[in-house]
Amino acid sequence: MLERWITALHLEDAAAETPAETRERLKSLFPPGATRRMTQLGIALGAALRPLAPTEDDTLVYASTYAETRALEAYLDSFPAPSPTLFQTSIHPSSVQQNLIQRQQALRRFFPVTGGPELVAQALLVALLADTPRALLCGGEERGGWLLEQGRASDRSFAFALALSTESAGALGSLRIENSDTAPSASPAPASAPSFAPLPLPVFFDHLRERRPFDGLVAPGRRLVLRWSS
Repeated sequence: MLERWITALHLEDAAAETPAETRERLKSLFPPGATRRMTQLGIALGAALRPLAPTEDDTLVYASTYAETRALEAYLDSFPAPSPTLFQTSIHPSSVQQNLIQRQQALRRFFPVTGGPELVAQALLVALLADTPRALLCGGEERGGWLLEQGRASDRSFAFALALSTESAGALGSLRIENSDTAPSASPAPASAPSFAPLPLPVFFDHLRERRPFDGLVAPGRRLVLRWSS
């Protein structure tokens, strides 16, 4: 069993905002002019991550399936003369890097995690296995344009950042991953065995936003328990 305590949580729910609307709403949180060079997800994630003040002694885990969707769209649209700037901005960890570079913040342990149905389980496992007293788990998506029409982008924009500690003092709640007896095996599973149901990143965000508890299988052989303090 792996468990940590949630000691801080910050969220940005940009929903269907345009990048310009998100930039205008949050630009006061950044140095003057800084958001002009940032993506929508970079701005939203920066707003959520900044109050946690990452240090080089923390473990930072970043989860996103699609990441900088709009930068990727713009990069692909720039062919046959592809833009090196758009390529750099479109890479998966870009939203975190935009903020770390801006703050000139070094990190010893940074784990960008991507994936599909089991993304939340994978990212949480990395965070809970961290060998530092504090692990920061952040993530998010930005609403796509033409990639959304192709089913290759998120339909909403959001970002979150939470601090996970080995100490329970002042905790908002807890996250625990434990082994389940439903892990794949050579023999057929009993008919009564609980089924594995993925926990998509947007649904996990909603659990955080609404402080909803969760107890269920999020990957084969992996049970997630999310609890909130009363």
